[in-house]
Amino acid sequence: MGEFQNGICGCLGNIGMCIFTYFIPCYTQGKLAESVGDDCLLCGVALLIPLVNIYARVSTRGKVRDNKGIEGGVIGDLICVLCCPLCALMQEAQEMSVSTPLGAGESIARS
Repeated sequence: MGEFQNGICGCLGNIGMCIFTYFIPCYTQGKLAESVGDDCLLCGVALLIPLVNIYARVSTRGKVRDNKGIEGGVIGDLICVLCCPLCALMQEAQEMSVSTPLGAGESIARS
């Protein structure tokens, strides 16, 4: 089992994506969900609904971990999503190489 390539506070590695995610987290969540096989629109809109947003974030984070072979569990995912929601979103987006539209930042994968 591995670990995330970027730490939870590693979101400033791509400042364009960081700013974009701060103002429009629904887009980043949708694209992240799409990268793990979920519906982009439904998961993006889920961030607007209280309690559903927590379920959607924890579920997506778990799928990212499974996809990349990262150790962890639901409780750790829940704590991370509740304590640092945008940092966790950025960490997952960096792991799955999600990028922003319209040149707001290059692909956030570091090869």
